[in-house]
Order: sequence, then structure tokens, then C-alpha cells
Amino acid sequence: MTEYTALYRKYRPNNFGEVLDQDHIVQVLKGAIEKKQIPHALLFSGTRGTGKTTLARIFASALGTKAVDIYEMDAASNRGIDDIRELKEAVYTLPYESEKKVYIIDEVHMLTKDAFNALLKTLEEPPSHVVFILATTEEDKLLDTILSRCQIFRFRSPSREVLKKTVTDISEKEGFTLTPEAADMIAIAADGSFRDALGVTQKVILASGDTIGSADEVATIIGAPKNALLQDLVEAISSKNAELGIETIRKAIGEHVEMKLFIRLLLERVRAVILLRNAPNQKDILLASFSTEDQTQLEALAGDKTNIHSHTLLRLLEAAEQTQKAQITQLPLELALVEICEK
Repeated sequence: MTEYTALYRKYRPNNFGEVLDQDHIVQVLKGAIEKKQIPHALLFSGTRGTGKTTLARIFASALGTKAVDIYEMDAASNRGIDDIRELKEAVYTLPYESEKKVYIIDEVHMLTKDAFNALLKTLEEPPSHVVFILATTEEDKLLDTILSRCQIFRFRSPSREVLKKTVTDISEKEGFTLTPEAADMIAIAADGSFRDALGVTQKVILASGDTIGSADEVATIIGAPKNALLQDLVEAISSKNAELGIETIRKAIGEHVEMKLFIRLLLERVRAVILLRNAPNQKDILLASFSTEDQTQLEALAGDKTNIHSHTLLRLLEAAEQTQKAQITQLPLELALVEICEK
């Protein structure tokens, strides 16, 4: 039996050249090494799955630090003052095999207030043989005194096109063919995360044959809405047909569609109609990610005086924000639909 390895681990970048979409950070880190001007504390900030911990390991290795002198700590499970006191004592011991010891503290915003205060002095005046790399998904939760002691690097969420190309290339390496539509659906579902994109791709590969033919096939596997549902809901909003809209949402729930993803895809289409109406010369760019059938519908709606306008989009944006907290996940969208159709 072949050993199972998660794709995000199997295809994790091993050097600067393999890091995608973070050139603004890689260039600075490489320059720091070449000029031998290594910051004593770095903060990697960005959303989940953008490669913060991976790049921290790459940077540590590029410094010439051996694995035995790289220490990783998850602040989510080691967040107390005692954990930081142990770390403070350990930093003063010399490296075993390297010039530098590197401490990578993941999810650093999870440290307690006392632990943060205990870390401050060490961050301010660490031994010359120590480099700290802090990683966080919630920079706003960090104390200003921590931020002021670090060189801050903010990671970009990968674009949809970058994610689409990534999952297509890796699928090919796995002996599996993704159609452009299927790859695009995975890129959307990943929501700006390399790790999530590869997790979804692995799920699709496990559930399929050698080829995924359409976005609808991927949708069934990952809980995304099929294309017809989205087309019907856009039409319902455009024509103020609340009954059709409510029935479409009911079908989506019956097909176990993830409501957060449903609304995100709906927003994308409503946005496209509004932009097409106001910037028709950019049609090719605005419609590039849609199927031919979708392009026909969206162009038609953009050309008519329909119920799709900026106020519609704003109301749907409110529903998208409310969905994350709603106990009945479809309720915010249903309410938005009724209000839009009544107006």
C-alpha cells in the first residue's frame, strides 16, 4: 500500500526559488543574507495557508542553520509564561552545529499577556547567535511593543490565477488532469490559501478518475453550488422573482452546498454584471473566468435595466458577512433576497 502524504506537505517549497507570489518578501530576505545584515526578530504576518512557516524554515536553512538548531514552537498550545521562561533560558546556550539558532514561533498572537511581556526583553536584546521568526494570522492582536521590535513582512494571499496554475501543475505531477473550469472552482474554494487549495485538490483526486471534466463535478465533491443554481439565483435577483430565488436556495441546501461559498460565487457574478455595465471595453478581462454559457447570461443582464445594481451588491455583501455567524446558514441570503425583490 502506498503511503499517504498530504499534497501540501509533498509539494511544500524547499528553497526561495520555489516560493510563489511572495517576491516582495523573498527579495528582502535574500538581500539580508547576501549583505550579512540579519534582523534579530522578524514577523511574518498573513492569512492562513500563505506560506509563513514554510518561508521561515527556508530562511533559517538559507542562513546555514542546521535542523538541530532550528526550534519551532506553536504558541496556540505553548502560550503561557512558563513556556516563554523556558525559551528565554534556552536562547543563551550556543548553537550545536550552526552559527545561528533560529526560533520560529507560530500563531504568536495566542500568547498570554504575561508571556508577551516576558518575551519583550529577549526580543529587544537577544544574544547575537539567535534569530526569532514570529508568525501570525492576526497581527492586530499583537502589542505595539512587540511589533516595534520586529522587521515586519506581510504575506499576500495568492491570486486566483496563481492558485489555479498551482493546482493544475501539481495535479499533472500526480498523473491527474484538471480541466480549466475545475481548477478555477478549486481556486475559488481555496479562498486565498495554498494549503487549502492543495487540500481540496487532494479530495478531488481521491474521489475521481484520471480526469475531472467540469466545474460541476468538482462542485459535487467539495460542496460548491452547481452552475445552474447560480444562474437561477442571478436570474431571480435580476427579475425580482423571490419565489424562484427561495426555491434555488432550498435546492442548494438540499445538495449540501456550503452557503459561504455559494454567496461568494454569487457576489462574483453580480459584481461582473455591474462592472460590465460600467466598463464594457473591459469585457474580455471581466468575463475571462466564466464559462461561455455564463458569459452569455452576464452580458445580457449587463445590457438590460435589471434589478442588479450597486445597492443589490451591498445588500449581498451584508448577507455574506452575516452568514458566518448565522445559526441557520441560509437565512441571511434569504432575507437579502426578499428585501432586494421587494424594493
